Amino acid sequence: MVDDAPDFRTELCGLLNRWSRENGSNTPDFILRDFICDSLAAFDRAIVRREEWYGRDGDDFIAQIGDSEAEVPHR
Repeated sequence: MVDDAPDFRTELCGLLNRWSRENGSNTPDFILRDFICDSLAAFDRAIVRREEWYGRDGDDFIAQIGDSEAEVPHR
């Protein structure tokens, strides 16, 4: 589930900064935050596609994990 609510994004940015996770790549924490959020969104889309591949309803799967705003890829 990807939660791009402002509070989540703010906390994630603060967490990255607090743990100095930007130091290894010399990348600003907000860029790392966006990368992580984008990666989670891509993973959600992959899960939906997997579920559809196996004949299961990908939309139902996303609803089960609680992400009502996930972008479902269009084929």
